[in-house]
Amino acid sequence: MLVLLKKRAQLMAPLAQSLAQVALSARDCQVCGNISTAEVCPICADPTRATAEICVVADVADLWAMERGQVFKGRYHVLGGTLSALDGVGPEELGIPRLVGRLRDEGVREVILALNATVDGQTTAHYIADALAPTAVEITTLAQGVPIGGELDYLDDGTIGAALRARRGL
Repeated sequence: MLVLLKKRAQLMAPLAQSLAQVALSARDCQVCGNISTAEVCPICADPTRATAEICVVADVADLWAMERGQVFKGRYHVLGGTLSALDGVGPEELGIPRLVGRLRDEGVREVILALNATVDGQTTAHYIADALAPTAVEITTLAQGVPIGGELDYLDDGTIGAALRARRGL
């Protein structure tokens, strides 16, 4: 911050102009909810992306984290948060009905729930799974447990329990 103040003309003024430009041009993608300068974001507009898979994330930061991994080649649905009775956030505020419509309109075969392993994240995942139960769509979730390079003695009980329940054969 001190560097910005010392070099106001060289650093702070251009930064302020850039922020003002972003504020004017950024908008939510009409399809998935990602942030873009166009009505449809580059991910949704990309014809090489798999249309049969939708990865549901709580917010745009989660979408960007998934994209950094460069592994998922499907499309996304950004909820804009998680269900929270205390904060008055219900299914309508999160666009869950829009997700159900996308499944019907886009021929989706799998929904991957990539939500945080918090109470609100898991509540949201269960709500979505219940809402999608009548459809023929496969509902999956990200694996949880021991991270690569993790040491057991540094993990909490919940993480170890999740890893044990999600174990698989070698």
